[in-house]
Amino acid sequence: MTFLLIQTAFIGDVILATPLIEKIHRFYPGAQIDMLVRKGNEGLLHEHPLLRKCLVWNKKDGKYRALWQILQEIRAARYDYVINCQRFAASGILTVRSGARTTIGFDKNPLSFWFKHRIPHQINPSNGTTHEVSRNLALIERLTDASFEKPALYPSAKDLAQAATLAGPLPYVCIAPTSVWFTKQWPAHKWVKLIQQLPDHHTVFLLGAPADVDACQHILEQANRPTVRNVAGKLSLLASAALMKHAQMNYVNDSAPLHLASAVNAPVTAIFCSTIPAFGFTPLSDHSRVIETSEVLPCRPCGLHGYAKCPKGHFKCAETIEINVF
Repeated sequence: MTFLLIQTAFIGDVILATPLIEKIHRFYPGAQIDMLVRKGNEGLLHEHPLLRKCLVWNKKDGKYRALWQILQEIRAARYDYVINCQRFAASGILTVRSGARTTIGFDKNPLSFWFKHRIPHQINPSNGTTHEVSRNLALIERLTDASFEKPALYPSAKDLAQAATLAGPLPYVCIAPTSVWFTKQWPAHKWVKLIQQLPDHHTVFLLGAPADVDACQHILEQANRPTVRNVAGKLSLLASAALMKHAQMNYVNDSAPLHLASAVNAPVTAIFCSTIPAFGFTPLSDHSRVIETSEVLPCRPCGLHGYAKCPKGHFKCAETIEINVF
């Protein structure tokens, strides 16, 4: 039996789809499972013990030519099941044209009328919180059961060794201060204040992608503490997860590092600015907490994903948040 999982959105989306890998393997231990991701996210699945293969779609370089090439690869594999975790037309084309015996995806996908099974995808905070993982697991409920499964990533021995060497013997915390969206990002001066509240003997690692180096360096310089280290752009995704795993605490926004922490069961404090926990993207670690403003703001949430700037100009959803460390 062969399965293809499709999730070509962002880092956090891929992580929140990994419970399907775990659950399919649990119910069908002899099955061969592949996963399709966008170029740049394949590092999350490097040496994944339950995956046969990771397919990569390069969306930025000849997007539709690359789509055609990936489609040919999918059709040649003759999958029994193609399970689409994404809600956009391109992934719908891959699903419909895959040649799979059974295709499953969300009803929000514009091509879902041609899927064999269409599964509702609802984000409706007024009716209670459903985690995105639960929404994803609904795709395979008819093949498995209704039980929950947490995200899981598998840092390699090399990733673990790199993290251990970097961490050293002293207690440490990790801070991932940035986000793709400005309104999901707690302001730099707030991160500086948090760092200055941490015990002096704790090392502080600032995590991020290569594009976050300057933002992390600004926070480091403003914090003015010798124990702060900027490692943005220096670690792979799995090495970052390995470092987070043994931190005293990981402080993150509502963004990908939140889900990295969940996937290795690392302690995490997640800060929600313009978005709200009821959207269903909260941490799943055993030791986790969510921090948000205590003020009632009629403008919050202003959107599901965030904006490049505060639509109201005051950014109170972030500026009014205070954190007590640990």
